[in-house]
Amino acid sequence: MGSTSENNRSTGVGRRDLIRRSAALGLISVPTMSFLAACASSGGGGDEDKAKAGKKTEQNPLAVNETAQLEFVLFDGGFGKEYAEDAVKIYEKNFPEAKVKFSATQKIQSTLQPRFNQGTPPDLIDNSGAEQMDMGVLVGKKQLADLTPLLDAPSYDDPAKKVRDTLRPGIVEMGQFDGDPVWIMYYAYTVYGVWYSQKALDSLDATYPETWDEMLAVCEKAKKKGMAGWTYAGKYPYYLPFSLYPMIAKVGGREVLDAIDNLEPNAWKHPAVKTCFEAYYELYKKGYVLKGTPGLDHIQSQTAWAQGKALFIPNGSWVENESAKVIPADFDLAVSGPTGIDSSDAMPFGTIWASGGEPFIVPAKANNASGGMEQLRIMLGEASSRNFTAKVKSLTAYNGGTDGITLTPGLKSGVAALDKAGDNVVNPRLQDWYVQLQKEQIGVGGLGEMMAGRLTPAEAVKKIQGYADAAAKDTAIKHYKHQ
Repeated sequence: MGSTSENNRSTGVGRRDLIRRSAALGLISVPTMSFLAACASSGGGGDEDKAKAGKKTEQNPLAVNETAQLEFVLFDGGFGKEYAEDAVKIYEKNFPEAKVKFSATQKIQSTLQPRFNQGTPPDLIDNSGAEQMDMGVLVGKKQLADLTPLLDAPSYDDPAKKVRDTLRPGIVEMGQFDGDPVWIMYYAYTVYGVWYSQKALDSLDATYPETWDEMLAVCEKAKKKGMAGWTYAGKYPYYLPFSLYPMIAKVGGREVLDAIDNLEPNAWKHPAVKTCFEAYYELYKKGYVLKGTPGLDHIQSQTAWAQGKALFIPNGSWVENESAKVIPADFDLAVSGPTGIDSSDAMPFGTIWASGGEPFIVPAKANNASGGMEQLRIMLGEASSRNFTAKVKSLTAYNGGTDGITLTPGLKSGVAALDKAGDNVVNPRLQDWYVQLQKEQIGVGGLGEMMAGRLTPAEAVKKIQGYADAAAKDTAIKHYKHQ
């Protein structure tokens, strides 16, 4: 996920080009959450423990050892695990003598960090969820394998094309931190924003609000009908930035988010940040947030929202699949970019955050790294991509695979939101570069406390700036900047 500039080496292809070229295909996805993460030192495991290379052939371009075990750990979240299990079956068919150990868990960090420390990590990991391991730390401590061999390998469907040539624009660059190596393969595409039921909005005789005065008026209408204006994942308040960060960019400009990502001094003291914090705090002060929200997790808040207890929820496009069992058939799921303040905003209404999501990694000390990359090569093929989109209502990094698939309401709305955004797509990098800062400190310690009424906006800004300053000065943290 890179932020904003056309020349940003972290994002490579400009975000505007990325969206223009992919919006027509429909976009939606998942994300990536995390709570704590740092993986400490590596240790253990040497090259002598690694599987010997197999024979390189046209069918086996990565020279996978055909008898070596492959261990694949998936985050068990909004996309479920069936799509990955289906892809594993293809691997097993191609390498019938190889045993695949597949597992899915929500406890990524607590399950796998000890194994990284011992030098015995799995071969392929979907590093996502509330316990996502800190990607910046993993890269900084050289604990990930460079995925360039995968990207330069022939694609699964067409040996005349490299894998990298089959991916949506910007995906390769998103996996880079410094220089050319690619450490992460973002498998899904995500639209972040404000999600709502168009049916519920229509019942209020209202349209999606473009200014904050209009937002407050819609929330007041909802309140009079017994519906809260907003809810959010109170236990994981780092969901709030999914709409708050693009609102900050809308009000103050893209450069405000870049400065925040770069950990620049006083970046959080920009007037746009203060204005947006005060706007969100007003939702709390006026009683427009669903009662009890600070105690709800993501599933509970999404369920309450799907049941019509709240009108708006900040989320990512995985919500359509994750909440499929509780969203009514006539809900008419929709997403929008954030409401702004007024016509003085730096960017137009429709500005939105969209990017690749669901980060897959191959550990540097994996016993069967080539097997992990081959499993990804399979997943980035057309059949696996179509299977993912059909089953989980989201697109993959593969640039295609949507023919014949009926787009669901949320997916359609995500495409429409991207079309409306045009060039005005932003992509903050904090959740990639500084997981602990973003999730625990800014999210839980700052925004969560403010929205629960325990901090004023001014106090939240001061506290968050302190967290950012501490991270900037911490020599144990690898620091990244937009180029």
